[in-house]
Amino acid sequence: MNWSNTWNTIWNDVVSFFKTNGWHIFGFFVALFLGIILVKILIRIFKGLLRKTKLELIAQNFIMVFVKFILYLIWLLVLLSLIGVNISGIITAFSACLLAIGLALESCIANVANGIIIVANKMFKNGDYISVGGVEGSIVGINFLFVTIVTTDNKRVTLPNSTIVNSAVINAGANDTRRVDFTFQVAYETDVELVKKIVTDVMVSNGNVRLDPAPFCRLKTLNSSSIDFFANCWCDREDYWDVYYYIIENVYNEFKRNNISIPYAQMEIRDRKDKVVMPVNKAKLPARVEKVRAKQDKIDLENDSLATILHKSKKQIDSKKDNKKQAKAERKQNKKNK
Repeated sequence: MNWSNTWNTIWNDVVSFFKTNGWHIFGFFVALFLGIILVKILIRIFKGLLRKTKLELIAQNFIMVFVKFILYLIWLLVLLSLIGVNISGIITAFSACLLAIGLALESCIANVANGIIIVANKMFKNGDYISVGGVEGSIVGINFLFVTIVTTDNKRVTLPNSTIVNSAVINAGANDTRRVDFTFQVAYETDVELVKKIVTDVMVSNGNVRLDPAPFCRLKTLNSSSIDFFANCWCDREDYWDVYYYIIENVYNEFKRNNISIPYAQMEIRDRKDKVVMPVNKAKLPARVEKVRAKQDKIDLENDSLATILHKSKKQIDSKKDNKKQAKAERKQNKKNK
């Protein structure tokens, strides 16, 4: 075998390739270099335009991800066409893949689309108190798949965006003020004007209650066992529950001071003759054992510096070691006590 002829043939083929496709190769590298610069410039322009809009930051980030994907895809197709690749087949295959992915992730795509609607229309924001689908609580997280809320008893509930868009949403935190509504039931023999005065005076006595609009109280309903008064007042949204409980407690106390009775529903009472035996557990309550709770020092990868992240990580590792030692010591002490 003549290696010299073989190498000459290979060399001639390489030279012939570069002579034939030299300008294509040169154009490829020029497009590669200029494409990177052009894509970065366009991304910066889009970012600047989005910052001037009133869109939420999460919406801006989503749009930028989509824009980057489109720009880099166009850039890749241009590079492939420069080196002689038929991109029509690639586009067809890519479209088929997108269709398959879209069918497989139909619900997720629907949630993303509804997430865009939620963010673009500013339906609510973090911290708002909402009620939707029988669940209510304060919003702690919004993204393009779901909304996370924390209920008043500290439960985290995750709601898909499609559920929110397709349901009636009550947003108690949308406005700066809220109206506090009450219904008070009193006996028929009660002086109507006295009840109205007592309720109004109690509402006015609280400094968190707004005087404009003025507190309101009127007789509303004549029930079978009582007459019902409807009352309301306005306050700042953060004072809602303080105002509500203050008025309920003080109206009740003022009713007692003025001998205003609250009627009770009628019921049938039977006198039992047999002796009722109640089972009793005579064991005393166990002694309280305080739970050891680790201090939460969460790492914020987005905002914390590298030094802060390393410091928090070390603290978390040391805390876990201390907890293990303490638990081991408690087990030993319990064995001794037994």
